[in-house]
Amino acid sequence: MSRSLRRFTFLAAVLFTVQMGCWGLAAADRDGVAFVSGIEDLPLMDGLREAEEESMVFDTVAGRIVESYASGAVTRRQVLEFYASTLPQLGWRRRGETTFQRENEILKLEFSTAAAKPALTVRFALSPANAAAAR
Repeated sequence: MSRSLRRFTFLAAVLFTVQMGCWGLAAADRDGVAFVSGIEDLPLMDGLREAEEESMVFDTVAGRIVESYASGAVTRRQVLEFYASTLPQLGWRRRGETTFQRENEILKLEFSTAAAKPALTVRFALSPANAAAAR
């Protein structure tokens, strides 16, 4: 085997090993972590369970519109603290107590409780920033 072919084979093996390791890490990072439907990089806080049947996702010319709901035995304060510390790491900037912006998208968190259920329901509403400004 020529010297250049050995180098190529060695480099190909190294790149393959590194790539497989990266894929393994990415899968491991996502294992056990739930994400909000329609917002692929928005983690679902521990203690919340998503009502996937109530999720809605639309792609428009202006951008995507997502509405998703999750509920659990958590407090409004716990949810706000979790997302206030998590979202900036994902590129979101806080625009208000319950509003975040990343590039041309606005994420709003809204809260409700039902008399029949002691659980807190969180509505995740994602919309294009220009559509949110028009409201």
